[in-house]
Amino acid sequence: MGALQEVLVPDIGDFKDVEVIEVLVKPGDSIRKEDSLIALESDKATMEVPSPMAGTVKELKIKVGDKVSQGSLVLVLEATIEAATKAAAPSATNAAPAPASATPPLPAAAAAIAPPPPPTFAPASPAFTASLERSLSKAHASPSVRAFARELGVDLGQVSGSGPKGRVLKEDVQQFVKSALSAPKQAATASSGTLGFNLPPAPNVDFSKFGPIETKPLSRIKKISGANLHRNWISIPHITQHEEADISELEAFRQAQSDAAAKAGVKLTLLAFILKACVAALKRHPEFNASLAVDGENLVLKNYYHLGFACDTPDGLVVPVIRDVDQKGILQIAKELAELSAKAREKKLGPSDMQGGTFSVSSLGGIGGTQFTPIINAPEVAILGASRSTMKPVWQNGQWVPRLILPLSLSYDHRVIDGALGARFITHLSGVLSDMRRAML
Repeated sequence: MGALQEVLVPDIGDFKDVEVIEVLVKPGDSIRKEDSLIALESDKATMEVPSPMAGTVKELKIKVGDKVSQGSLVLVLEATIEAATKAAAPSATNAAPAPASATPPLPAAAAAIAPPPPPTFAPASPAFTASLERSLSKAHASPSVRAFARELGVDLGQVSGSGPKGRVLKEDVQQFVKSALSAPKQAATASSGTLGFNLPPAPNVDFSKFGPIETKPLSRIKKISGANLHRNWISIPHITQHEEADISELEAFRQAQSDAAAKAGVKLTLLAFILKACVAALKRHPEFNASLAVDGENLVLKNYYHLGFACDTPDGLVVPVIRDVDQKGILQIAKELAELSAKAREKKLGPSDMQGGTFSVSSLGGIGGTQFTPIINAPEVAILGASRSTMKPVWQNGQWVPRLILPLSLSYDHRVIDGALGARFITHLSGVLSDMRRAML
């Protein structure tokens, strides 16, 4: 049995009374040195506290919502014999005996304040270096992973995290580097020789010079999703195609069934019908239910239909996923929409609730607007936007008649889908929404 060691919050700079937003371990967990223990969020940054040694968690001393500062007790760790010996033995290189302390100095903390070495993976221009440091400071990754990414010059904003809640792991950085090195060489330009973005940093303006200001921190959701949206926007050639669907009969049917659905405890919304109609269009055009392989030379067609939907929460948009929409009826889809939306608003969505999507829908019908350009949710290749439906006069059978029209906006990856295929998809989808019986064809 190893010695019991108290793990304290290390030197975190000038921050005091920082809120614990996540506890990443539990009693009984075996952890390695540098594994993240807790996540902290101040008004300026999000940071993680790594373990100074390997061992087994015996007792947690904090919980989510607690306020901590340097020296606060995090947990009691049963250190491995080797780790405990190293912690107890004074360094042979020290000029004086080390002071008694439950926690030795953290390599990760030292690395955080040491000047970073020049990046070796990307060009070390001043603009790139400034951009890289901003990315590292905002990344959802442990200090050791940030240090590893800094050594390689990797922009963590471009790395998809496979850890809990999208956390970037060391393996994710390694895979990103391997993919980049194996990717085909980009065509040269006359100015820089590459097609990489070598842009100057954003201007740092003191807005208080012009008048009163108020600084409001971004929510954690916006910090995480913002980097992903930025990556998707600049790395995917978006095309957005617009169409209108006559949903007069569909809306009449929905209202007629609302009372029966309410008795079953279900709120029957238009979005449930849109998701079902999307499955019909995806089956007709499987290229939309796919992902572009990392090598850029193959299209991965999926034989399942897990549809994501953008959900508005007080902290920002999240995209829960309803699985196997093709195998579920409208009432079941509506029920899952309500359940997942409630979990999102209560911040109870788990990683599995937001993974595995093949196609997404962003509906702004309850808010307003006529058209917009939804950003593709990579690694998907398309996303549908639905705006607010309105009554419009339509010429039918020699006369103008009022019809309920739903505006649709389809964004797709132009590397995979051309304009003709995009037009066929959204036209077919419009036809299904106008007459849901076509969903059975």
